[in-house]
Amino acid sequence: MNSILYQQIQQFYDASSGLWEQIWGEHMHHGYYGRAGTYKIDRRQAQIDIIEELLDWGKVQSAKNIIDIGCGIGGATLYLSQKFNAMATGITLSPIQAARARERARELNLEDKAHFEVADALNIPFKDNNFDLVWSLESGEHMPDKTKFVQECYRVLKPGGTLILATWCHRPTNSLAGELTVDEKKHLEDIYRVYCLPYTISLPEYEAIALSCGFKNLRSDDWSMAVAPFWDVVIDSAFDPKAVVGLLQSGWTTIQAALSLGLMSRGYQRGLIRFGLLTGTK
Repeated sequence: MNSILYQQIQQFYDASSGLWEQIWGEHMHHGYYGRAGTYKIDRRQAQIDIIEELLDWGKVQSAKNIIDIGCGIGGATLYLSQKFNAMATGITLSPIQAARARERARELNLEDKAHFEVADALNIPFKDNNFDLVWSLESGEHMPDKTKFVQECYRVLKPGGTLILATWCHRPTNSLAGELTVDEKKHLEDIYRVYCLPYTISLPEYEAIALSCGFKNLRSDDWSMAVAPFWDVVIDSAFDPKAVVGLLQSGWTTIQAALSLGLMSRGYQRGLIRFGLLTGTK
C-alpha cells in the first residue's frame, strides 16, 4: 500500500515542482502572515518569515547537523545551512526534487555542506543520534504511519537536540465540536485525493505520539490564522498567464491541484484544516 502512495507522491512532485519554482519560488510551503493575518507581506518574504518564526518559537539558536524531512527542492534546507553554517541533509521521495536541490546547492556554493537524497521518512537512512535539529515543514501529512514517522524523528535526533515539526492537521475531536462530521470527512477526502495524502490527524494526537516516543519539553501551537492567507495569495497568482501555460504543460495532476486550491482555503475558513506545530527535545 505504501509503495502505491509513495509512487503517487513522487509523480505529483516530479510533475509540479518545476512549475512551483518558476511561479512561486524555491520554498514549497506556507508563508507566515502574523497573528492578525495580513496580505501586506510579500509572499516569498512570508515563506522565509515562517522559517525564522519557527526557529524562534522552537528556541533554536544554533545547529551543526540538520535533517530536513520532506525537503522539496531544498528551500529550507539551504536556508538553514547558510543561516547556521551547518551541515544539512534533505530527504524527499522525488528524484527530480533531489536533483534540483543539488543543483541549487551548487549554485549557492553549498555542495560541501548541503546534501540531498531520495529516501523514505519512515526508514531514514541515517544512524541513531545523528542530527541536532530534525526539521519537518509540511511533510507529516504525507506520512502513511504518523507514529513510525515521529519515532524515526526521535531515533535520528541527538540527545539534547530539537525537533521542529509543522504539519497539516484536522481540528481536534476531543472538544465540544466532537467527532468529525460526514461533511468534514468528505472535505478532507477531497484534499487527500488531490494532494496525495493518506490521512491527517489532530495536533493533540501528534502530541500523544511524541510523548510515547520519548520526547521531552514538548510544546505545541496552532498557527492556522497566521498562515491561512497564503492560499488566497497562491490562488490569485495562479491566474498569472505564465502560471496558466505552465499548468497546461505540467499535466492533469498539477492542474487538478491548482483547481483545488480553494479546498485548503475553505478548510481553514471553516476551522477544519489546522496548521499544527510541535517541538520537543531528546
